[in-house]
Amino acid sequence: MGKTVAVANQKGGVGKTTTAVNLAASLGVLEKKVLLIDADPQANSTSGLGFDPDNISLGTYQVLEHENKVSEVILKTKSPNVDLMPAQIDLVAVEIELVDKDRREQMLKRALLEVKDQYDYIIIDCAPSLGLITLNALTAADSVIIPIQCEYFALEGLGKLLNTIKSVQNIHNPDLDIEGLLLTMYDSRLRLSNQVVEEVKTHFQKMVFNTIIQRNVRLSEAPSYGESIIMYDASSNGAENYLNLAREFLEKNEAIEETA
Repeated sequence: MGKTVAVANQKGGVGKTTTAVNLAASLGVLEKKVLLIDADPQANSTSGLGFDPDNISLGTYQVLEHENKVSEVILKTKSPNVDLMPAQIDLVAVEIELVDKDRREQMLKRALLEVKDQYDYIIIDCAPSLGLITLNALTAADSVIIPIQCEYFALEGLGKLLNTIKSVQNIHNPDLDIEGLLLTMYDSRLRLSNQVVEEVKTHFQKMVFNTIIQRNVRLSEAPSYGESIIMYDASSNGAENYLNLAREFLEKNEAIEETA
């Protein structure tokens, strides 16, 4: 049975999609079978892996509406061992259309039962909000990765997100764990970046990944070519950072499996 990991933060521009796409690609390179779910109406994970959202007819929207099974919407990507459940702009309608449905927060969890044992890991790229789609992702997930950019407003809203996660744990998903806080967009030349790193590590200690994602031009360029950083420039700092994150993630999870 594969592990489902949501990548979530209600703040935009913190590196959620970059992390979801490149962690999935890095795990794939490390010979893990991965399903990446685009659960954001902006569909950046979809375009970031080379698909035009305007040409997507079946995806996360149809799965949440239970019009199609997960297996019917999955696309093969250029990244080794990585499949994609794509998104398109229609996904924005889910927030309204599911509001009066029974167990509306469990739509994704129920849908994933069909394929969960076919993958080592399922990574969900969440929307930058705490709406019904993100609630579905957190209810379906075994754990959550929270990207935090190394900038002034880094901790703004983090308390709200942690409260939401606690609420999900209490009401919908008692087994949801915090996989870790991931520091992103780090620039060693900036005193502020170093202050944020120090503050986050002081407050959250072992909850913080040792791997830090540095600012990297190649990392910013890769999505415009529809490729992960691993496919676009495997020798870049960005690729090295995400491969290190994938290794740290696997070490932690394989250690847990051994003690289970």
